[in-house]
Amino acid sequence: MLVSKEQQSVPQVSFPTRVNDDWKTVTSEQLFAGKKVILFALPGAFTPTCSSTHLPRYNELADVFKAQGVDDIICLSVNDTFVMNAWAADQDADNITFLPDGNGEFSEKMGMLVDKENLGFGKRSWRYSMLVNDGVIEKMFIEPEVEGDPFEVSDADTMLAYLAPDAVQKEQVSLITKPNCPFCTKAKALLTEKGFKYEELTLGEEVSISSLRALSGRDTVPQVFIDGKHIGGSDDLAAHFA
Repeated sequence: MLVSKEQQSVPQVSFPTRVNDDWKTVTSEQLFAGKKVILFALPGAFTPTCSSTHLPRYNELADVFKAQGVDDIICLSVNDTFVMNAWAADQDADNITFLPDGNGEFSEKMGMLVDKENLGFGKRSWRYSMLVNDGVIEKMFIEPEVEGDPFEVSDADTMLAYLAPDAVQKEQVSLITKPNCPFCTKAKALLTEKGFKYEELTLGEEVSISSLRALSGRDTVPQVFIDGKHIGGSDDLAAHFA
């Protein structure tokens, strides 16, 4: 049975990590002492739910968590440092610290090391999240012990609802651009001026001209989308903010 360790100190563990082709040992003391930290643990790097939902949403809400005094967001998995580094590069999640619990020592001391041999995984971490204040676990959200890989309570939005239920989230902005486009530069400058971060997709690389037409009904750039709603080009964006 998985048991919450709220009001207990995090386990003292040393994590061998690989940084710029050199070995570096990171300790629990370095990760948690004197800090407010969110840690979320998951079954494995590159696995579907972990890559498509769990990790990206924490990365997306990082600025909102930072505004609530969170110093770091850690993603932990029972994978070696090479796998975690490769996953970090693949995910483009710069707001997340990837922590390899290669030996499963931290997960075992947390009481969260489980058997996934039926999937060929061996021993892995159960999915959970926790808020840690100066090395002491304030709150844990542990997924229910049911078959499969439940993902109901360890998500970023549940953590945010606990930490700051009234926190205001910025709208999500995406725009399609192309290099050396003055109107694209104008749109990005306006978004920055208004305090918005944005996902930029380059025409001809991440997006084809046919996809551009399908999404926006136009074949010019930039095309801006806010919370999934098509705004239009740079002049349309200026009108939207006006």
